[in-house]
Amino acid sequence: MFRCSAIFGRLLAVILIAVSPVSADSLLADLKPGHPRLLIEDGGWARLRAKAGADPELREVNARIVADARWLLEQPPLAYEKKGKRLLDVSRQALQRIILWSMARHLEQDPRFAKRAEQEMRVLAAFDNWNPSHFLDTAEMTAALALGYDWLHADLDPESRVAIRDAILTLGLKPGLKVTRNGRGWYRTRNNWNQVCLGGLTLGALAIADEAPEIAAEFLEDAREGIVNGLQPYQPDGLYPEGPGYWDYGTVYQCLMIEALRSALGTSWDLERSPGFLESAQAQLQVTGPTGLFYNFFDGHAGPALHPGMFWFAREMGDPALLRFQRRSLEKALITPVAQGRTYRPNRLFGMIALWWDALPDDSTVPDLPLAWKADGENPVAVFRSSWTDPDALYLACKGGCARLSHGHMDAGSFILEADGVRWAIDLGSQSYLSLESKGVGLWDKGQNGDRWKVFRLNNRSHNTLTIHDQLHRADGMGKLANFGRQGVEFDLSEVFKGQAGSVTRRFEVAERRVVIRDHLTGLKPGAPVRWAMATRAEVEVDGREATLNQAGRTLRARLSGPSGARFSVIPADPPDDGFNAPNPGTRMLRVETPAPATGELRIEVALEPEKP
Repeated sequence: MFRCSAIFGRLLAVILIAVSPVSADSLLADLKPGHPRLLIEDGGWARLRAKAGADPELREVNARIVADARWLLEQPPLAYEKKGKRLLDVSRQALQRIILWSMARHLEQDPRFAKRAEQEMRVLAAFDNWNPSHFLDTAEMTAALALGYDWLHADLDPESRVAIRDAILTLGLKPGLKVTRNGRGWYRTRNNWNQVCLGGLTLGALAIADEAPEIAAEFLEDAREGIVNGLQPYQPDGLYPEGPGYWDYGTVYQCLMIEALRSALGTSWDLERSPGFLESAQAQLQVTGPTGLFYNFFDGHAGPALHPGMFWFAREMGDPALLRFQRRSLEKALITPVAQGRTYRPNRLFGMIALWWDALPDDSTVPDLPLAWKADGENPVAVFRSSWTDPDALYLACKGGCARLSHGHMDAGSFILEADGVRWAIDLGSQSYLSLESKGVGLWDKGQNGDRWKVFRLNNRSHNTLTIHDQLHRADGMGKLANFGRQGVEFDLSEVFKGQAGSVTRRFEVAERRVVIRDHLTGLKPGAPVRWAMATRAEVEVDGREATLNQAGRTLRARLSGPSGARFSVIPADPPDDGFNAPNPGTRMLRVETPAPATGELRIEVALEPEKP
């Protein structure tokens, strides 16, 4: 059992949601008769049109929905086409199309959109399967047809209703029940798979619950029990351990599940009250820098990105400040035309923004959140910023954690840094799964010598952390948050370097315009090379113990205070030439490499200070 399991065990000891025994029949006792019953109620479309009439920004969102839906009318129906082991791209295109056509039909009161959606759903319903071997594909396809079936029910001819309903039942719910009855796989996982699969299938169950009550009730009973697993990782402070990109994926399906339960059954099972869940929206703001880019730890990209789920949280919590970083992404989405052949632009769930619309804040809205923040749990993170309103503010985010977590990287001790509107220290992010899997890389093999750690962007050699004797971090080692205050944080990385050092701590000290990183290592083998590294897109000039970074007309100084005799160097952030690692053009690594002294104790101190513009 790897060391991360210790903290897993402690967290599992916390009761997430009190799930009292409920009979399957009683789950559907309050099922809303007729349609629509998913996410919107009778008269909801008319109210949405009226609301847009009084709100010019919502009117723009609705206009974008209709424009995208109109362009998609002329596109050929989707075909069963897997990429590697996934049908996911087809499922996501289906979800985008059906949402847009269904909403446009009601926003414009134009039956052409309903007919095109009906045609698409008949094609999708005729697939032999929805690829249950990679169940995310099945879940998103089920969600797509469930929304189309519910929102367009009055427009569908009887034959289409039967075909679509039967597909939801036989290609979605029944394969899902095989998993939930066995109690394995995504049903028990504590990650986004649990939320997406249970959320997508819940939409399917509720859409046809009046016509297939026994199957629907059986699945909903399983979903009510199993969703506690997907909700567990938000504890204790709302940080999503898989990173901000996967927060968007898992959490938006959690929002869909909650809203579908409310609209169809009049209850949410109190899922939103799960510890840390509502707080996760604030955590998402904390891991977003002044530039609007995320701290993209683990498998993710820095963005910025449009998050429809954030609009749900802003409405749910009555806090428009949660949308502070969404305005720019939404404005970009509204002016960007549909790209030829491009899928789910700008987000396959873009239409949810209209359904969850409340108010969009201006840039002067200040979140009621601290400037120094930490999240404990299985992937601890600390964040410091000098201001919530200054786009040039200094921003530091750093982490501990364990590489064997879902979508994990060997990045314990890593950090990103922004100042003056520039991201100076970066995380290279993930590499396309298909690009690796197609080359035979066992991407999900997380053993100490697993294929996953051959990927440059995923192992410690590419991250802003320490490496000893060019060895990998311990995949089962946990980087722990040891001390935290308003002006700094310390991580204990000793488990991460087990067998390479006796103890390793990394401390970040933060002033308004300065960050100091202090590393203390003991029990090193004398002469063992220790590497300090920082990835950057800046141009770097090195002069012994000082480095000057220039980017976007701004400057950052790096100064090395210790150990004596050590010097900076800079190299391209190039991966091994092995045929599967992707290049990293325009990036480089600022490094310090120094041998451990005879005492086995080493201290490294680097100060990073942006020059005032």
